[in-house]
Amino acid sequence: MPTPVEFADSHRSRFESELSDWLCIPSISTLPEHRPDLRRAAHWLAEYLRSMDLPTVEIIETVGQPLIYAEWLGAPGRPTLLGYGHYDVQPVDPIELWTSPPFQPAARGGRLFARGAADDKGQILTLIAAVRAYLQTTDKLPINVKLLIEGEEESGGAGIAAYVREHADRLRADACLVLDSGMFAPGIPAITLGLRGIVGGEIEVSGAARDLHSGTYGGVAPNPFQALAEIITGLKDKQGRVLVPGFYDRVVAPPAEEKAEWARLPFDEAAFLRDEVGSPALIGEPGYTALERMWARPTLEVHGMPGGFTGAGSKTVIPARASAKISMRLVADQRPAEIIDAFVAHVEAIAPKSVRAQVAHGGGGAPPVVISPKAPAITAAKRALSEAFGREAVFIRMGGSVPIVSEFAGRLGLPVVVTGWSLPDANAHSPNESLDLEHFHKGILAVMRFFEQLGSAAGATR
Repeated sequence: MPTPVEFADSHRSRFESELSDWLCIPSISTLPEHRPDLRRAAHWLAEYLRSMDLPTVEIIETVGQPLIYAEWLGAPGRPTLLGYGHYDVQPVDPIELWTSPPFQPAARGGRLFARGAADDKGQILTLIAAVRAYLQTTDKLPINVKLLIEGEEESGGAGIAAYVREHADRLRADACLVLDSGMFAPGIPAITLGLRGIVGGEIEVSGAARDLHSGTYGGVAPNPFQALAEIITGLKDKQGRVLVPGFYDRVVAPPAEEKAEWARLPFDEAAFLRDEVGSPALIGEPGYTALERMWARPTLEVHGMPGGFTGAGSKTVIPARASAKISMRLVADQRPAEIIDAFVAHVEAIAPKSVRAQVAHGGGGAPPVVISPKAPAITAAKRALSEAFGREAVFIRMGGSVPIVSEFAGRLGLPVVVTGWSLPDANAHSPNESLDLEHFHKGILAVMRFFEQLGSAAGATR
């Protein structure tokens, strides 16, 4: 009988093929027309888990997309790990920039290209493959495992948030593994100790009662786009500092030792600008490094400004309405409710008197999360990743948000290990998303080593 590691190594092609099958399903949660595809993706996963003879596999209906819950609790007295991931993906636009069709997985140059390859189907499948490797060779795991996988991470996550609130007892565990982050650089595994929170909304500006002829009324009727531009320029200064009163009041700087570790990371700002950003220059608050600005400083961004006439040709009207979609990324210890209240008050205060401005709040948002590097689960994960990749794992933070992590850490009180195998140039929300296949397979090994390290650490304390 092969060992779990030997099994995983001999089934590399099989795991890649199974991932490709899942990636063929266009499970885009932000587009209503893909609701049937989301259910197909959920059922695919449930059947895959059932094929492993897990004693419990459930499809749980929610107010949104189904959750998949599975568990193996055959190691009494050993720690329990709650594993999280998501099967929904981002839209694919602009489709013309894809080198190969986004839902026809293609292997090129050691990578698998498809929407969802890195975010997050390819990542969560490494956890499932690790479970399979143990059960197919030893019929048992070194620890107990619960899996909770959602289909709305890219569109709000209301279903899983409600489930966690209502079923905290069922989800009780000793640690949580969230595979929705990535490597610091090729070959350098990373554990994310900080996630920015998020809150946002849409500024809606209205002027006249209807669209007006720009020749007849130009010069007297207010233009909502002009007013919107004035509001937006009143949200941040030219150096990127947010002008909302009280915005920075609760911001807590990272500890000096953590910043010192960041300074030792092999980060090449020029290469980052050239290879990842691609703009003429970086922007941001003076006095902070690029990593600090991405990981430990809050931001405010404009995502789109719908309204007016945008078709071919011209239509000389003064539009009655204009809007802008806004989000703010938050850091410790900012609070989403306080920030959105301050933002609304500021928009109302700086809006020109000739228009009406209001903010449609985009929901409750998510608070920032900071995780202690001293938690036993973090220590176990660092050892496991270092062993699997042959290079010491580093501690980083992430500029993005994984809203459910705050529920796992806060409501369930779990030490959360946030990691993953996606590379910085994986294009997770862009055309030509990809997953490095060697990292995919090392990720399976890393999860197996984490099972062992978590179990060994618990045994040593008893």
